[in-house]
Amino acid sequence: MRLLPWNTPDDRPCFLITDGAGGPVSDLADGIEEMQLNIGEELLRHARAMHADRKVPDREFRYLSRRLAEALGDALRVARNRPRQHGTARGAAAPRH
Repeated sequence: MRLLPWNTPDDRPCFLITDGAGGPVSDLADGIEEMQLNIGEELLRHARAMHADRKVPDREFRYLSRRLAEALGDALRVARNRPRQHGTARGAAAPRH
């Protein structure tokens, strides 16, 4: 099962039952995850630039902080869902040897 990068309208997680061969929903999820990671990288660059500018108002830092928290949440969701070295996602049952 794959955790998808979106929730249901009532905010529950969405899962895709897959054999790992891909498909249109899996491809869409890959694209959204990539977009989420790119947004996080862009926000990080913006944050670094803001820290270098002493004239940035506190309200802008608070706004940026909210966006960074959202991006971090997305990135962690992507990272936790990606297969590990042995082909299991975090939290998934590891193969028994």
